[in-house]
Amino acid sequence: MKKILIILGTRPEAIKFAPLIKEIQSSEELTPVVCSTGQHKEMLEQVFNFFSIKADFDLELMTKNQSLIDLSSIAMKKLDTVIQNVKPDLIFVQGDTTTAFIGALAGYYNKIKVAHLEAGLRSFDLYSPFPEEGNRKLIGSIAYYHFTPTKTASKNLQNEGIKKNVFEVGNTVIDALLSTLEILHNSEHNNQLEQKYSNSISDGKTILITAHRRESFGAPFEELCEAIEELANEYQDYSFIFPVHLNPIVQEIVHRKLVGIKNIHLIPPLDYAELIWIMSKSYLIITDSGGIQEEAPTLGKPLIVVRDVTERTEGIEAGTGILTGTNKSKIKHAFNLLTQNQETYNKMSSTQNPYGDGTSSKQIVKKLTEL
Repeated sequence: MKKILIILGTRPEAIKFAPLIKEIQSSEELTPVVCSTGQHKEMLEQVFNFFSIKADFDLELMTKNQSLIDLSSIAMKKLDTVIQNVKPDLIFVQGDTTTAFIGALAGYYNKIKVAHLEAGLRSFDLYSPFPEEGNRKLIGSIAYYHFTPTKTASKNLQNEGIKKNVFEVGNTVIDALLSTLEILHNSEHNNQLEQKYSNSISDGKTILITAHRRESFGAPFEELCEAIEELANEYQDYSFIFPVHLNPIVQEIVHRKLVGIKNIHLIPPLDYAELIWIMSKSYLIITDSGGIQEEAPTLGKPLIVVRDVTERTEGIEAGTGILTGTNKSKIKHAFNLLTQNQETYNKMSSTQNPYGDGTSSKQIVKKLTEL
């Protein structure tokens, strides 16, 4: 059995790795070894529990007010110990987190081939998103195998001179999404969520908001909250649900700006299944999340993307989302368009998802077995 060391640390990584881990577990030739750095400890546990995944190693790296340099140095030392222990045949990292970059670098230093899941994404702005854009470019230089989600991502690598071992497989987040919808449909979970959110879900008029990007902190995030405040006051028959990220900077601004507005529901961060359920009940979504940009088109939910640039350009080009940044007037214009122009809404909500069809994990394991 070939050992695949899967290194992850955040909730998005766990979500996108979950269906791949399951698929590798069913292989007769490959076996997964899961290492969690604990970059998003509580959120990770929710995903592991939901998908019935257990980490073989839990490094618990995070400390209060930890800098990227502190996290990187500690992660490198502890991941090297894991690699020496496991002696994997391949190291798999996902996306663009500090965990992914340091995991790839540790693999490179140990001369172990690195596979990159969701390779080739580029915003072409080194500081937006930060540090993700730098991380993904550096991982691309280190990785031996590149599993890209789209033609655009493959072309980005080609333009950087990376032409070998590039495999376009779609995004495993769609695998995870479809699996989650099936679980929710066939369980009491759905009924429990209906009861839990009965006071905040407005039939056909629910707006989900998620925002936490580091590059928006300060005046841009203040302006975003002002836009939400004004929209809530103008559209009092709509229900605005805002799961507030645990980052203290996000918490302070959101609660200062939005507490006390009757149709804005500030709630704790959602677990993955709850998030997917509320997304499915929403009319539209205001977000700076990369994962939601990929998931929402499958659910038929138009997006207002509150980022200045996005590495997920396929959705914007296909028409599943409108890129507004945190500019208040642009956000309000997009919201007005989607709530008042049914033709525009219908076109956006019926556009095919450019990020995959739910078969990515099977494609990757088939390719790994061949390799």
